[in-house]
Amino acid sequence: MTVRSALEQSVAAGEIGVQVAAYLDGRLVVDEWIGLADRERGLAVDGDTLFPVFSVTKAVTATALHVQAERGLVAYDAPVGTYWPAFAAHGKHAITVRDVLTHRAGVPQMPAGVTPETMCDWEWMVARIAEEEPVFPPGTQNAYHQLVWGWIVGEVVRRTDPARRPFSAFVREELCEPLGIADLHLGVPDDALARVAPLYADYEPEPDQDELRERSMPVAVLPGPWVHDRRDVRQASLPGAGAITTARACARLFAMLANGGELDGVRLLSEARLRSLTRPRDDAEQIDAVSRMVAWVGEGGYWLGSDRPPLGELIGTTPGLLAHPGAGGSIAWADLDRRLAVSICHNRMHPRPNSVAADWRNPFFAVADAVRAVAWEQAAA
Repeated sequence: MTVRSALEQSVAAGEIGVQVAAYLDGRLVVDEWIGLADRERGLAVDGDTLFPVFSVTKAVTATALHVQAERGLVAYDAPVGTYWPAFAAHGKHAITVRDVLTHRAGVPQMPAGVTPETMCDWEWMVARIAEEEPVFPPGTQNAYHQLVWGWIVGEVVRRTDPARRPFSAFVREELCEPLGIADLHLGVPDDALARVAPLYADYEPEPDQDELRERSMPVAVLPGPWVHDRRDVRQASLPGAGAITTARACARLFAMLANGGELDGVRLLSEARLRSLTRPRDDAEQIDAVSRMVAWVGEGGYWLGSDRPPLGELIGTTPGLLAHPGAGGSIAWADLDRRLAVSICHNRMHPRPNSVAADWRNPFFAVADAVRAVAWEQAAA
């Protein structure tokens, strides 16, 4: 099956607009798209359409922190309070950077009363997070920090940056610009807003019946068009779930990972560091207290290859994989062994994992398989 026919199959299964891009050995080998960016206005997707990718953002934010570690500015086993003293209050003094990266910090909850407006205010968020108390003792429980993770990691990056730049500026100037990436945004500029695809959700915003899940992702800021189609949200720096990008741009960042930390002569990370990040976190088989499933997460904050949901066999099961899924179905991954990087962006949000029917099948399996077939054909040529 070709990538084009796989994309057509995804649209037949209900997708609206989709982009897919892949790099092999640092070369762009797939860059295709299909469907509508805006169904109401009849606007077609093109290669420059921007899509929200939600928690794929965490891979960007994790990469920023690893760059700081590469520079000797962050130690994984140091307490977060070493870099952000206010965070150590209220029983959080023992939480390490590694605890946060691996979703074992024990503070998955968002601040009480958070709204889209306050979520867009970085200083409000980090001040409230510093006041939180752990729900679990640090380092004892896997609990997916669905949104708050980004501000904790991002604030460590910001505070260890000698220039103390806003986190969005750090990502732009230290990751994107050196790698020649123009369309990966933590805050879409005014002149690019018209390129952002509206979202279409398969579910309505309702409070989660699971108390901890609702605290970690309150209905007031639940990912979907009701929040993420707002201009202030599109233009905010939301480091856990707010990146807006093209598949081509996102795949290029992952291509740096897949290439062992270097792309087109620009090295941001050592291959040894990246390989160390493919190790599973402690208690990797433990059921996650928020997602209620086993999530195969590595020491660096990326998800790893696994045959378990929600990634299933979408990205593969080999040990050299670094990936991150996003709410609604966005996904990107880097295969360090095959030097392949893939990104799939779209605007129709799949059902939430806890509401998926038993017979529901991810419509991107065929797309992922077709991309791999192209890559292996290129590699054999």
